[in-house]
Amino acid sequence: MRDEGLGSWPARRARMTPGRVALVQGERRDTYADLARRTAALARGLRGLGVRRGDRVGYLGPNHPAYLETLFASASLGAVFVPVNTRLAAAELAYVLADAGVSVLVHTAAAGHLVDAAASPVLRERLVVDEDSYEDVAGGTGEPVAEPVGLDDPCLIMYTSGSTGRPKGAVLSHGNLTWNCVNVLVESDLSGSEVALVAAPLFHTAALGMTCLPTLLKGGTVVLMESFEPAVALELIARHRVTLLFGVPTMYDAIAAQPSWESADLSSVRTLLCGGSPVPDATIRRYLDRGLVFVQGYGMTETSPGVLILDPDAVRTKAGTAGVPSFFTDVSVVDPSGNPVAAGERGEIVVRGPNVMLGYWNQPDATDEALSGGWMHSGDVATVDEDGYITIVDRIKDLIISGGENVYPAEVESALYEHPAVELCAVVGVPDPKWGEVPRAAVVLRPGAGATADELRDHLRRHLAAYKVPKQVDFWDDLPRTGAGKIRKQAVRERLA
Repeated sequence: MRDEGLGSWPARRARMTPGRVALVQGERRDTYADLARRTAALARGLRGLGVRRGDRVGYLGPNHPAYLETLFASASLGAVFVPVNTRLAAAELAYVLADAGVSVLVHTAAAGHLVDAAASPVLRERLVVDEDSYEDVAGGTGEPVAEPVGLDDPCLIMYTSGSTGRPKGAVLSHGNLTWNCVNVLVESDLSGSEVALVAAPLFHTAALGMTCLPTLLKGGTVVLMESFEPAVALELIARHRVTLLFGVPTMYDAIAAQPSWESADLSSVRTLLCGGSPVPDATIRRYLDRGLVFVQGYGMTETSPGVLILDPDAVRTKAGTAGVPSFFTDVSVVDPSGNPVAAGERGEIVVRGPNVMLGYWNQPDATDEALSGGWMHSGDVATVDEDGYITIVDRIKDLIISGGENVYPAEVESALYEHPAVELCAVVGVPDPKWGEVPRAAVVLRPGAGATADELRDHLRRHLAAYKVPKQVDFWDDLPRTGAGKIRKQAVRERLA
């Protein structure tokens, strides 16, 4: 094959294991032979629509086989795939489509009104999933496109959450995504019989890079959920004998809160991958009680995404850390001058390795800043212990400086989660005339649980210094979250302001 990139994966898998089931969604089951045939047909169709090397092809919709068909088909042409967050407003969608220069967009019928409202001037063609415009193309037959694609070529543009300012498009190469998969295979010991439940949205890099692509590379089965529903997730785990799943802590908490949790059949599960934010001890204990152990990690869109991994064997001895660097990835914790900090001291996480992005799309200044000195600068504060295990403290931008003292919201949030009434929480800094800024908490209580602001503040005083205790606690029905389930701190700040 002339194609060394991701676009060749379906054909390479089909020649090895054509009859294995690659994708499951509802009652639909696609083998690797099916995936290879449909990907090749879609690639020819996209070429017929004028898509050439370097052009951008977008996908807007929930988790669906069409997402992966579009990814692999675009990749086989040397084009660049752009997965779009389904939670964007029309103006935000218009920005992403224009910024990336998406000329062809594959989208679901439900997203049609949003695409209409975005009215992107660069968009030439639209293919609607499960309708004739898409199926007439992807359902065809014929020979694969023979396009030379290398590991250094750009494969996809994944837009960051954009919690402050406009989102930036991280350009990930075929090699970035492939090496991240190799890291996952080394760390999590995936097998060809793996059955991965993909419940987190594929428009975020964790679901794609940590479960979906590694499973397909090994020839396992990917079970797709269009949207995360904890009760349905438990049912799918039992029905399909799921062995692997990824989620953020809030997703795992929601699963464990189901009435059927104690009786659910989880006997097939071998690996629970968890990331996106620090995993509260209370969450870990719920799964330990069911005989399950998390493989915790830390990553970011710009690193495809894996950076750190905490092996299950170290969960008890290194509880609270994010682990050590992934196998083919180097990580350091540095001071503002770029020098490694001493054990126990705080610094910024910097990363280098074959999984680190090419740069930000059309943003050379932001690229130079992020990749300065040969390292990817994360913007995350951490400490490293004498054994090399790294603990995430907080985001640099989330740091609260109150009366000259540093307050790290993640530390306060972890203590809040120890209170049995707290379901979700977020701590942010708000202006204060005396101290400059002070911490303030937004809390969601568990169903049927009760607690007052004073009770929660008294609880925190038993665990934290007084200056770290929020001056005010607000009770909300829910917290704003990203499509991946992470709490949107900027939205919390804006509401509290």
